[in-house]
Amino acid sequence: MNPIELEWQHLKKDELASKTFEDELDLAYAVIDGVQARAEKGNYNTQRIRFNSNSSP
Repeated sequence: MNPIELEWQHLKKDELASKTFEDELDLAYAVIDGVQARAEKGNYNTQRIRFNSNSSP
């Protein structure tokens, strides 16, 4: 299993379990918060990267 798959597994099990979301935006914010919470617990840094979705190839 790739390291990101293991992180995603823990994120779903520990941070997002038993939660419901009104829409995809609420889910996205919950994932961001969950990643940050896991980083704080594991004492490592995270960096949020935003991609410009308006640019054409």
